[in-house]
Amino acid sequence: MTIDSLYDKMDKNNYYIGRISQVYRDNSIAQVENLSLLSHRKIYKESLIPNTINYLVIIDSVRGIFLGEVFQTKVASSDRLHDSINYGKIETVFPEINIDIIGVMTHHDKKFRLPEFMTVGVSEKVYLANRVVLQKYLESIETTNSTEAKMQSFATYLDMNEEEVSLKPSTLFDHHLFVVGATNSGKSTSALSILDKVIIANKKTLIIDPTGEYKDSFPEQKVKKLNLGIDTTISPGKLSMQQWSMLFETNSNTQSAVLAEAIHSLRYQQKKGQSSCLTKAGQNIAQLQQQLATVSKTDTDFDISLLPEQIAAESISESRRGDIYEYDSFRANTNSYLVQKVTYQLGNTNFLNFINHNLQLMNLLDEIDSFIHTPDVCLYINASTLGASEGIGGMIIDLICNYVLSQSNIIPFVFFIDEVHRYTKSQYSEEEFHKGLTLVAREGRKKGIFLFLTSQNPQDVSPVLLGQIGTMLIHRLTHNDEIKAIKNHLDEYSVKQVKKLNQGESILTSINLMQNIFLHITKCNRKQDNDTPML
Repeated sequence: MTIDSLYDKMDKNNYYIGRISQVYRDNSIAQVENLSLLSHRKIYKESLIPNTINYLVIIDSVRGIFLGEVFQTKVASSDRLHDSINYGKIETVFPEINIDIIGVMTHHDKKFRLPEFMTVGVSEKVYLANRVVLQKYLESIETTNSTEAKMQSFATYLDMNEEEVSLKPSTLFDHHLFVVGATNSGKSTSALSILDKVIIANKKTLIIDPTGEYKDSFPEQKVKKLNLGIDTTISPGKLSMQQWSMLFETNSNTQSAVLAEAIHSLRYQQKKGQSSCLTKAGQNIAQLQQQLATVSKTDTDFDISLLPEQIAAESISESRRGDIYEYDSFRANTNSYLVQKVTYQLGNTNFLNFINHNLQLMNLLDEIDSFIHTPDVCLYINASTLGASEGIGGMIIDLICNYVLSQSNIIPFVFFIDEVHRYTKSQYSEEEFHKGLTLVAREGRKKGIFLFLTSQNPQDVSPVLLGQIGTMLIHRLTHNDEIKAIKNHLDEYSVKQVKKLNQGESILTSINLMQNIFLHITKCNRKQDNDTPML
């Protein structure tokens, strides 16, 4: 493609402003012919304002057509400058503009591509970008080679005459997508707007909603809905010991071991057909250990309602004779806090209904299995029915993540998890809750699992998980530590703009984009339960 083909409706000389005068590795400087060329003008219904920054220019080079963005405009400050302006002799003032080269299009290309090590040369002509160049740039913004159709627009460009943003699903999700922003910055609205376009495009989506914010956003005929503890259950035997520890938020000292012993004892009771807890005090140690050893890997179910009582029954130690268990008041005091936590959790009726082998209700893992192997379906899981506990949410996320990773022949899908900071570290333990989530971030792409996460604070997300994120939609953040956590994903200019973003405005940064882009999110028509009440 030649430069003349980009200016077929108007002579390109009307857009000419100067020549390249200095070339550096990271940018170039152009000498503008005179100050009058930077004045506001209208050419063929286009309004050009070149005396500022953040606008596009193109450079006609022997290597092709380079696309640049102006990030600095200056004129030398002197008495001559003021005299020239005061007396209307602006033709004698020679401004300079600093240009960041962001793309190149050779004579064989049909769109711009990353310039890599190529750059412009001294004395090459610089022209203001017209609407044709702008459209060519927008067509070239995605660097992926995917041939898939673009999704419907979910935003407009803040600095591109409010042009609509239409991107391919692979551009957003191929390296996972993370939406971050402070409360009331527009983060949830952005997430729903993108989800809306994903579902309209018939892309498989699994939605985990810890707050119920999206419970009325999707009609039943489009998305199958599960309400945990109401119409969906899971057998206690499907949970690993690590997940039980997450669930009850055990500390890293003795509580996890005591919980494991109690669950093992209840599995033995279930195997023997007993409907009560196992009393250990007064029993022969060798005989009891031999009996408990008969519990096999297939003996997984137990009566969870007996768990507090069984934990109390684990408050034992060897007697002085060494062959009999006896009650230990010290261990009883140590275990009392764990008993309180488990009792409190089991007081949640929906939670008890969820951890239950009820054949009349839907089984969570069966529904997940059906979803990942069935084309053109979406699944919504409402976890808010179990309460706001981080332990429950962390367990559910870990359970689902480990399950989907263990499956084969998965039909690719988007895995949306709202408020992912809820599944981070427990106040009782140094262990991270989202090890399963981190595994999905690392290994999920090759299986067709693409994460879509939201959070209020990037600091609450594991650095390991954050390191696997290739695309971020960043809304307003105010704390320096929060901005520092995402600094590696942004250029210096974008970092300075994060605090200045208004509600609904964001920065989209991705390894699949030619450069960071500034967006205004378009609110979709789906219902969302996130309105802030008036005081």
